[in-house]
Amino acid sequence: MTASCVAVLLFFVLVAIFAPLIAGDPIALNPAERLTSSSESAIWGRDHLGRDVFARAVYGTRTSMLVGFSVAGLTTLFGVAIGIYAGMSRIGGAVIMRLNDAMMAIPAILLAIALASLMNAGVVTVIIAITLPEIPRMVRLVRSVVLGVREQPYVAAATSIGTSGLAMVWRHILPNTLGPVLVQATYACASAIIASAVLSFLGVGTSPEVPSWGGMMADARSYFRIHPELMAYPGALLSMLVLVVNILGDRLSDALDPRKTRRGSL
Repeated sequence: MTASCVAVLLFFVLVAIFAPLIAGDPIALNPAERLTSSSESAIWGRDHLGRDVFARAVYGTRTSMLVGFSVAGLTTLFGVAIGIYAGMSRIGGAVIMRLNDAMMAIPAILLAIALASLMNAGVVTVIIAITLPEIPRMVRLVRSVVLGVREQPYVAAATSIGTSGLAMVWRHILPNTLGPVLVQATYACASAIIASAVLSFLGVGTSPEVPSWGGMMADARSYFRIHPELMAYPGALLSMLVLVVNILGDRLSDALDPRKTRRGSL
């Protein structure tokens, strides 16, 4: 199962990288062939504006992968830094966690919609709008790990011999956060891909010129009864990618949890 998921994810990555070699122009209009089914020039047919559905789906993969990986990376970078500081500083940690609680009280998708609505449409806007609600989850996770590691005997020993704060974080704190952070990053990636599709579906994400799975499904709403495949293609790709990322996150969680590994060997 894990090998199959890795292969599928690698396939999506390759499709995103080599999109110009795989598909044609995703924004070229051909009104004379609008809403036509599969043909030599468009194997998945054309949408209501005569655009190649296959080309838009391929380039939509690039958009989704870019958003997912960017959000996961930025969430990890800022979440780990803030979480470690919150775990190491009592007063600063208390202030940060109260702000963290306030942000987590707002539904993530609503906060993302509000942020995206206030900024100009684009991929960068989508990344920022999704990253900000994801950071508090990473901060809470990292802080809980840091608070546990701080109580370990080897940390007390390192403190007693005068190990500096930065050296303590680099040698003892950061390595212990690696496993949980990697697992949370995969979930953040999957969540970002879904949120990106939702924002595009609602018209507050990427601009209409940028192909996206959510935008394709939004365009296909009016034609769902007569051409359900226009919504089925991007919907299936979105579901498959999110499912693969979530399965890999679960497998990674099992592999990095020594209790589960030990239980499985008994």
